[in-house]
Amino acid sequence: MQRTSFAAMHCSIGQSLERVGEWWTPLIVRDVHLGLHRFDDIAENLGISRNLLTRRLEALVADGIVERRAYQERPPRYEYHLTQAGRELVPVLMALMAWGDRWATPEGGPPVRLVHDECGTEFTPQVTCSTCGGVVTTANVRSLPGPGAAYGPGTKVLARRSGLAPQED
Repeated sequence: MQRTSFAAMHCSIGQSLERVGEWWTPLIVRDVHLGLHRFDDIAENLGISRNLLTRRLEALVADGIVERRAYQERPPRYEYHLTQAGRELVPVLMALMAWGDRWATPEGGPPVRLVHDECGTEFTPQVTCSTCGGVVTTANVRSLPGPGAAYGPGTKVLARRSGLAPQED
């Protein structure tokens, strides 16, 4: 099945999905975060074909989410490590995991527990306000046009409603 490209979409979510929205990508990032740095380990853990894993890792490297580090010269072999962008993606995946634990839990319950190193307790990831620390929900947040707001694919109706584009008759 051919995937739709979001490259032209003027939306941060669309642009993010262009980079990490392919099904295997979050699982690859998860595995690298969990310490699986070698190609064969990732392939075995996920049960993914070698050619598909090669393509996904190449895309992650090109998008600056993962970096390759040589660990052997002959034949050339590489480990894969998260870049800063990749490390900053992991909490997003943790939030997705928390949603899955609540709404799509595998039989037997959540397969992973998260422990916060600073306080030593298990926790459930949640999105909080970067200023006051309050929990963010759909009921206590509103969206306003940002400095990059524009009329385009993925933002046409919102741009029109906020006065950034001409009203249609």
